Amino acid sequence: MHPEIKQDHPGKCPKCGGMDLVLQHHETHGSHATHESHDHSAMMAGPQAAGDFLRRFLIVTLLLAPLIATSKLGIKFMGMPDFAGRNYVEFTVATAIFYFGLVFFQHARHEWMARKYGMMTLVSLAVGAGYLFSAASTFIPSLKTEFYLEISTLIWVLLFGHFLEAKSSTAAGDALKEVAKLLPKQAHRIRTKDEGRRMKAIEDVDIEELKAGDAVLVKPGEKVPADGVILVGAANFNESHITGESRPVSRKPGDRTIAGAICLDGSVEVRLDKVGDNSTIGQIKQLISQAQQTKPTVQKIADKAASILTFTALGVGLTALIYWSLIAGQPLVFGLTLAITVLVIACPHALGLAIPTVSTIATTLAVKNGVFLKDLAKLEVIKKATYVIFDKTGTLTKGEFGVTKIVSFERPGLAKQGQALIEQVAASLEVHSSHVIGLSIVKYAKEKGISAKPVVNFKNLAGKGAEGTIGKMKYAVGNLRLMEEKKLLVSETKETYRRLADAGDTTVFIADEKRVLGLISLSDQVKPESAQTINNLHRLGVKAAMVTGDNRQVAEGVGKQLGIDTVFAEVLPADKYKYVRELQDKGEIVVMVGDGVNDAPALKQANVGVAIGAGTDVAVEAGDVVLTRSNPEDVAKLVILSRKVYRKMIENLLWATGYNVLAIPAAAGLFIPWGFRLTPGLGAFLMSLSSVIVVINAMALKKVRLNA
Repeated sequence: MHPEIKQDHPGKCPKCGGMDLVLQHHETHGSHATHESHDHSAMMAGPQAAGDFLRRFLIVTLLLAPLIATSKLGIKFMGMPDFAGRNYVEFTVATAIFYFGLVFFQHARHEWMARKYGMMTLVSLAVGAGYLFSAASTFIPSLKTEFYLEISTLIWVLLFGHFLEAKSSTAAGDALKEVAKLLPKQAHRIRTKDEGRRMKAIEDVDIEELKAGDAVLVKPGEKVPADGVILVGAANFNESHITGESRPVSRKPGDRTIAGAICLDGSVEVRLDKVGDNSTIGQIKQLISQAQQTKPTVQKIADKAASILTFTALGVGLTALIYWSLIAGQPLVFGLTLAITVLVIACPHALGLAIPTVSTIATTLAVKNGVFLKDLAKLEVIKKATYVIFDKTGTLTKGEFGVTKIVSFERPGLAKQGQALIEQVAASLEVHSSHVIGLSIVKYAKEKGISAKPVVNFKNLAGKGAEGTIGKMKYAVGNLRLMEEKKLLVSETKETYRRLADAGDTTVFIADEKRVLGLISLSDQVKPESAQTINNLHRLGVKAAMVTGDNRQVAEGVGKQLGIDTVFAEVLPADKYKYVRELQDKGEIVVMVGDGVNDAPALKQANVGVAIGAGTDVAVEAGDVVLTRSNPEDVAKLVILSRKVYRKMIENLLWATGYNVLAIPAAAGLFIPWGFRLTPGLGAFLMSLSSVIVVINAMALKKVRLNA
């Protein structure tokens, strides 16, 4: 409101005391708090604003009864004789009603001081001009014109309209409040009473009192108050508020747990290390707050249109007054009434609410789907995306080696025994290895319940594999080079190995002293949802690319499996941005999806950077959008969300501007020759109805399903 106000901390504006300062960051000058321009939608929204407008509306409703009874219209309708001093009674009651309409002038004052003239300016001019003209007529009989009833009715309708707007805006939902519900109000903090005996005492405290290093007790059915590490106890937790995964996850001492996770069974003691703004929930709140301070381009268009509309209404209103009073020869009061109607009906309430209401619901809808928009303007870019580039490891794949296939060279009837022997030998030898391939095989064996047998004469063969004796038989596990050295390869073995390698798998041989027993194929396992993600993007008309540091053979294998359009292989992390730019140079609008750390340059280079991750990785700085789940399907949902939100914004913008294109000429009396004329009261009703229609249209977003 007062752009000249700047200070190095947030708070209330020291000049007007009513509006919050907004923290803004500048690369060269650091951060400071400023008083942004007047935001009608923010001032008119929320339960407090709704309650205030409702109270004013009800009081004005009561005051309208005596005003109607003492007006010329009321007396004529009831067949009562006129009485002396009636106009003074009208003046008194209308003045009381005018008092409750001063709220419009208070908001208009902010607009005047900021030199950003908007809807409150128009309302104040309309109400003020009508009231003052009527008051002058009361004390200057020669004017002979009063329209206290029309102005009072206007105030009444405006108050009710603002109440509906505030109520509707509140109903749109507050993403910050939704996130706040994820945390408990209190926590059981553990205090050590006697250091020698290590006696513990439990005290219930508000979560605002918790500090890093505190230990808390979390009981069954309770929420974890902040991020931390489990010290004592084990339990299953519901972490779906962050990961989107409804299946409970088991946590034991030494494991991390996140703020808002629900302890389903058992009690645990947690040492907190990230509390308040540093916790996962705190970081989510920061992302949402940051998003709420941004504006989409459509909003800037609406703001500009609202400003233009204000001056247009003033010009048309003045023209109507001059034309009807001086040129058409109508009474001054007739021209003035039309001018006031123009001011009333042109109030850009609908324009003021058109985009912010959609933005509010979009933010809430995104949060519920695990999407955090750091800049709402990026929605318009995502809507037009033509290419999505995925980092491979950890995004399209699980980021960990896993056994994908076991091939036995035993005779068909003995294949099962042969596979069991291969698994047993591999597990027994690799249990002594620290190589990633060996660890993956051991993990696979444990999952299948295969126990390792004792190995003697174990030998690690650097760069080739390992060998050792199990029972009385000598076995080896290793790569192609080892088998070639042992001269154990035959054509069948080579052909099978080549086929697996061509598919991009890492393959190891298991052999005894005489022959190759079989092969174990391993790969970075593709996530089950990755293929569906690519299909969904294709249905949306968006191409997919993959960038990875893997060799071309492996990368092409994954790309073919998923149906990816373009594969960039053998790429260093620091060079990924070059491939983003390569597509941009071809005219593509690129969305880059990565982990937000190694992919930071590429995320910044892209038209939109999407950081994908889970848990405490939520506050990745590099991305414009953060997805809390490690689920690539959410990228397709993001594209759908952007398109549906943008469509609602355009619908609201067209309605708000189109309404005024027709309403302003009607209010100015353009259609009077055809027998149609708008009164100030009807104009106020139509203006408020337009605003409510915009809000209702925006609220339809709540029912949107983000499925391709």
